[in-house]
Amino acid sequence: MSDTINSTQYDFDAIVVGSGISGGWAAKELTEKGLRVLVLDRGKPIRHSVDYVGEHAPSWKFPYQAKKPRELYAEEYPVQSRVTHSFNEATRHFWNNDKQNPYDDNPDKPFMWARADVVGGRSLIWGRQTYRFSPQDFQANASDGHGIPWPVDYEEMAPWYSHVEKFIGVNGRKEGLAQLPDGEFQKPMPWYALEETIGERLKKKAPDVTLTNSRVAILTEDLPGRSACHYCGPCPRGCSTGSYFSSQSSTLPAAKATGRLTVIANAVVERLIHDPATGKISDVQVIDTQTGERASYSARLFFLCASTIGSTQILMNSKSDAFPNGLANSSGALGKYMMDHALGTSSMGVFLDNMDSYYSGNRPTGLYIPRFRNLQGQDEDADFIRGYGYQTYTVRMDWSTSFNRKGFGADLKDSLRKPGQWLWVLSYFSECLPRESNRMFLSPNKVDRFGIPQVAFDFTWSDNEINMQADAGRQADRLMKAAGAVLTLPGGTDMSIPGEGIHEMGTARMGNDPAQAVLNKYNQAHDVPNLFVTDGSFMTSSSCVNPSLTYMAFTARAADYAARQLAEGLI
Repeated sequence: MSDTINSTQYDFDAIVVGSGISGGWAAKELTEKGLRVLVLDRGKPIRHSVDYVGEHAPSWKFPYQAKKPRELYAEEYPVQSRVTHSFNEATRHFWNNDKQNPYDDNPDKPFMWARADVVGGRSLIWGRQTYRFSPQDFQANASDGHGIPWPVDYEEMAPWYSHVEKFIGVNGRKEGLAQLPDGEFQKPMPWYALEETIGERLKKKAPDVTLTNSRVAILTEDLPGRSACHYCGPCPRGCSTGSYFSSQSSTLPAAKATGRLTVIANAVVERLIHDPATGKISDVQVIDTQTGERASYSARLFFLCASTIGSTQILMNSKSDAFPNGLANSSGALGKYMMDHALGTSSMGVFLDNMDSYYSGNRPTGLYIPRFRNLQGQDEDADFIRGYGYQTYTVRMDWSTSFNRKGFGADLKDSLRKPGQWLWVLSYFSECLPRESNRMFLSPNKVDRFGIPQVAFDFTWSDNEINMQADAGRQADRLMKAAGAVLTLPGGTDMSIPGEGIHEMGTARMGNDPAQAVLNKYNQAHDVPNLFVTDGSFMTSSSCVNPSLTYMAFTARAADYAARQLAEGLI
């Protein structure tokens, strides 16, 4: 195929912007199909394993015992340090410096934009929860009229889900649930004794729910070049064994092995250049973050994988006479219909069961309760449509939770050595409806250090998301009682700040009608045939499950389609 595709009049056959979860997959699939690919990333260069400097470092290896320097975080990382628990002194080098790379935040309508700043992007620091969208998810918009219909269905995407799962390695249990389709799983991670106890009780007292393994992209069986998880614990610091999936450990090495990959780091994409004579993108303009020098690169194909917000910013800044409101935006949908998952702790239960049991190692995930509300139409007692699931966490209380315990001397020290009660936590993730009013846009008066207009947001939760959060609290209380908690502590009542889910999506949605959607069913821009967008911006609805697997599956499918179109001279 490469002999028919390659052309000396272009710098590369394809240019991929972004090297994270989607960009890595685009690079892998396109190079393996014979294309010469350039990957551009605004983040710093980083070497797998070698540059995971905090991976297994004890606290005394860091200044001030790895305690958070308050002034530094407040001045330079005010967003990153708040939006995710995985931001600390062992991982700070992975994250964006907010002072150097600000956005135009509205304090009355805040949006928390989590950004990585290394090659590999957020694939190095994601939670690895890996679920398929269900047939019901793909049909939801058409069924209830919120948003436009998806131009694809589950049956069309199922083979691509399998293609991705086999490569990245996903462990989990097959449950046969329509709302959570099974996939290509490695053996599941074991449960704690208390979780087994809770699971049996829920089967009897809450049979409408299923407690299962979180399906996570962490190996329990070796794959070529990667080893099964050894339960060391500090996943967000990087994984030298490649036990968890990242583009650094998996897709980028696969692309590099073809000999057709070029990666340029510290490269901010300013805009794409549209050629009105051909109707295609001809070049990408890039700014070196270290020197400020500008460069341009040409290609036959362009894949935007810079994250939902990053890709949409590029499209909005790539205005031309043909597209005065942003590249490929004849529909006017660009930047609109933005979504994120609302999330938070719904309930925490204290358990006195299995007190003679403990756990071994640091299992890097909890369990999962899939959506159980509104599965057959709208439940009679539900004041919302669609649904939510619970990610669960099980912890054993220890000395660190007992600082205020009364006592003195040897007896106190002895008591602190003994593990305390078990805690079981239910944290909800709920679906967000696609609404035109939820949007991102370019600031009219603020630019970044490169002169590029900053991103701004206008995003609020609807009554549907608010009602779902309240229902998640009520249902969690029911499940805690069914599970046998001796004490239940309710979760918070405040909604999460938009962006905290780190699942922003939907700003360049796909659909069959070019008057309503930016992209077609293959992630190809309706207006620009050699432009593909395969990060979360293409999403037409959000489901309530973590979306990264869907990004990867659509990226692989789009790359296959684009390569075939290119080989046949149709692009």
